[in-house]
Amino acid sequence: MARSSSGIVAGLTVAALAAVGFLAFQASANVPDTLGKPSPTATARSSAPKTHKAEKKDPNALPVPSGSGARVVYSLGADRVWLVGGGNKVKRTFEVTPGTVDPAAGSYAVTTRAGAVTGSDGTQIEHVVRFTLVNGVAIGFSAAVNGSTDAPDPDKKLGGIRASRADGNAMWAFATVGAKVVVVP
Repeated sequence: MARSSSGIVAGLTVAALAAVGFLAFQASANVPDTLGKPSPTATARSSAPKTHKAEKKDPNALPVPSGSGARVVYSLGADRVWLVGGGNKVKRTFEVTPGTVDPAAGSYAVTTRAGAVTGSDGTQIEHVVRFTLVNGVAIGFSAAVNGSTDAPDPDKKLGGIRASRADGNAMWAFATVGAKVVVVP
């Protein structure tokens, strides 16, 4: 009985190999001639500069659209400011630490400025450039005298958008009363 079962196994193995060989032959007969060769569009694509959807834009690039003319552009999503001069030329860009209350996207004008005051969080600040109110909370740019750009207390309603002292100096020199401020998402 052992001989007959090994003969059956051998026969089944031969039949299985024959079936696999037949299916492989049929598959190879249906392979397109272009398989493994670069297509014209793939060749053109490979010589073009590579861009991927996951690739990020230059964080220093001025957001489009952000208005025209001399203006301060503040991006809520990027926590970044651009000081834009005539000819749409970026004079300076820098990261900021937003307060807990954000302004709505839109166009504003600098309403008031203060050289040095105590912020609503109790921090000594300088070069305060305010441009709107949101539910009674003043929204504006400033720099902490101690140079801190720490995140604000999330339990307080604060509208200060903090920059470094050097960036605060640049904002102070650039954004006088009436200067345009554009807030983008």
